[in-house]
Amino acid sequence: MAKEQVIESSSGIITTTVDFVFNWARKSALWPMTFGLACCAIEMMATGASRFDLDRFGAGVFRPSPRQSDLMIVAGTPTLKMGPVIKRVWDQMPEPKWCIAMGACASTGGPFPTYSTLQGVDRIVPVDVYIPGCPPRPEALLYGLMRLQDKIMQEHPTQFIFGRGSVSQEEAEGKINQEEAEGTAA
Repeated sequence: MAKEQVIESSSGIITTTVDFVFNWARKSALWPMTFGLACCAIEMMATGASRFDLDRFGAGVFRPSPRQSDLMIVAGTPTLKMGPVIKRVWDQMPEPKWCIAMGACASTGGPFPTYSTLQGVDRIVPVDVYIPGCPPRPEALLYGLMRLQDKIMQEHPTQFIFGRGSVSQEEAEGKINQEEAEGTAA
């Protein structure tokens, strides 16, 4: 794991990596979507209240639209009938996007091992953080949000800007030039 370096020179110029700046901006401005399905939604609303102050983590503005949000907190019991709706809302969210499964029902189906209950929202959308409890306290949601921020700080967004995966920009351009040369030679 690469250690981020923030260096200040004698002239007052601060240098750092682009990944660090992007990740800091992403983790400091999360916009969760209002997506409460059952009793865990009450605890999610309490977390947004003044006593717990979700704003200090940069995630206090709950958005009513998936196109304006980058964090989906699935709070409550997802049913099989609700599954396609969850997937559609997830697909409408812009990249980068993250998901938190809040509560036992969203994580594993909870105390409902029935045919109508989805046994974990991770069967439909990729989940980044699981928050246990039935319902979990607001402090647990804050802790889960901090763990998501830690996960965001470990990402490498420049790999997707300058090339896919571990491919550098030069390697990507080299492959494109080879393909063009092969196409003109044939």
